[in-house]
Amino acid sequence: MDYSTKLIYQSNFWYNDGLKKATIRDLSGAIVSLRKSLQYNRENIAARNLLGLVYYGRGDVVEALVEWILSKNFQSNDNIANYYIKKVQEVPGELEGINQAVKRFNQGLAYAKQNGEDMAIIQLKKAVSSHSGYVKAYQLLALLYLKTEQYTNARRALRIAHRLDTTDSFTLRYMHELNQIRKNRVVRTKENEKQDERTVTYNIGNESIIQPVSTNYKEHSGLHTIINIMIGVVVGVAVMWFLVLPAVSSSRQKELNKQTVEFSDKIATQEAQISVLKTELEEYRSTNEESKNAKATAESTKESYEIVMNIYQHFTASDMSDNAMLDELLKVKPDALGTEGQDRYKKITDTLYPRMCQKLLDSARDSFKVANYKTAIENLEKVSKMDAGYGDGAAMLLLAQSYEKEGEQDKANILYQKLVEELKDTDSAAKAKEALEAQNTKGKKNPDTQGGEGTTQDDGTQDDGTQDMGTQDNDTQDIDTQ
Repeated sequence: MDYSTKLIYQSNFWYNDGLKKATIRDLSGAIVSLRKSLQYNRENIAARNLLGLVYYGRGDVVEALVEWILSKNFQSNDNIANYYIKKVQEVPGELEGINQAVKRFNQGLAYAKQNGEDMAIIQLKKAVSSHSGYVKAYQLLALLYLKTEQYTNARRALRIAHRLDTTDSFTLRYMHELNQIRKNRVVRTKENEKQDERTVTYNIGNESIIQPVSTNYKEHSGLHTIINIMIGVVVGVAVMWFLVLPAVSSSRQKELNKQTVEFSDKIATQEAQISVLKTELEEYRSTNEESKNAKATAESTKESYEIVMNIYQHFTASDMSDNAMLDELLKVKPDALGTEGQDRYKKITDTLYPRMCQKLLDSARDSFKVANYKTAIENLEKVSKMDAGYGDGAAMLLLAQSYEKEGEQDKANILYQKLVEELKDTDSAAKAKEALEAQNTKGKKNPDTQGGEGTTQDDGTQDDGTQDMGTQDNDTQDIDTQ
């Protein structure tokens, strides 16, 4: 057995181990095993897709999408990662809700670092409300409940986090801490009860007498009676003596008690006012954010309309250069325009955009030939904004090649992949596919990063039947992005 085959077998061993752990919701253990699998063979599509599902089950949607996109780059066709990504994107507003949950988690974390536990709890409640599978949010919420001694709420949050991931080290540590707190409270309660059983309390006049309970109380009841009478006499004399104290002392004590009551009432009133102000502040912030968004939309609409009206005048008068008109039109948001604005916008762009696309494409080709890739990128990005598939993908292909020459390989790969998927029957798509295959071939020649070809499981057989979404349950249907 050669070295490459050993790497593949080792990768498949860790994939199967991760699959077993994911099946019983040991998500933390599954992540460790699947990462080891990818260390031996980074092109193990089954392991990468399953790792994305495990992240999905923990509510870490960004990490899940990263793994699925990488899997899609390695194998664009017949890859279940395409289905997962489509499922995430097809629910309207879901990604936005998850994004808001992540922002609230980060805000809650910031409040917690500033000792603002109440504000942090409010943010985290909102986060788990909009994203019920967010394990990290439940853990932080439980930690804050422990700090503020809200043990019932802490236990509820930890149970949800434990149900989502049964072996997460943070969840288990917090549960252990909560159990220790409960044991200590039970011990203190029992000690107090035993202390009460060992003592007896009774009143003589205005005095409270606490004394230990004697085990032979009944045997010496006569002696106890005499002692109690003597104590009563002494206490009575003491009480009579103190009754002759000046009345001023009693008056001062009454005044002090009255002030104490007034201060307590003021403190309670101020605490209630602070709570109301905090609620009003949250409502104001929410309303202010909505107003800012509405204002920004209105300003964008106004700006787009003014640009179109202004350019239309220059266009009809032919007193403005094509480049200047193009720079202004690229700032316009067509969807924000009314019927008249869209009509004029279309009249301009139907004439201006085709000739500017050709002009900029020719200029970009000249720049590319002399290795002036930055200028080529600037021109081709404008072409992409006007017509992404211009020239049967020729502009997009040249932009991808310019990015590659400029050292921005990730951007280049995205455009190559887009050409292959959206413009399948064009020469540009064929060249893009050749570029991607050349990269994969180059990567396979490096023995330090490749585990060889093939994706067999254990004894060399692919276990595609196990690539289901078994790591999800009803608590983890929503996904999170940042």
